[in-house]
Amino acid sequence: MELDRILVPVDGSDYSLRAARYALNLGKTLNSEIVLVHCRKQVPLYLGEPYFQEAHDRIMEHTEKLMQPFRDLLSQNGISVTERILEGRPAAMICESARIENCDLIVMGSRGRSDWQGLLLGSVTHRVLQATPVPVLVIR
Repeated sequence: MELDRILVPVDGSDYSLRAARYALNLGKTLNSEIVLVHCRKQVPLYLGEPYFQEAHDRIMEHTEKLMQPFRDLLSQNGISVTERILEGRPAAMICESARIENCDLIVMGSRGRSDWQGLLLGSVTHRVLQATPVPVLVIR
């Protein structure tokens, strides 16, 4: 089994940090590259200047703080990492990124909700599981 590229969606939660740790161990064992993906909020275009730029700067600052623990974890362990910061619906962006980046596996966290709760709440993990042809490893 070859897993050259592992996609890890991150949202700053403990669940995504657990998934990143798991992907790190897989990556070290199998000599895989990790692709970190974060889907940030879209800045509403109707804000106009200077509010648009202020909102954009705040979102980017938040994104940088959110990504740093993941960068640190992976870089301290000598894993090759590619980062993608995207705007849009997280599940769709994760599936599209896995396709574009030719990922062999998606490793993502889950809050452990049941199928019924996932369906009602529309969790990102549930949507990715339904939409992607790429194997998904869900870490609780």
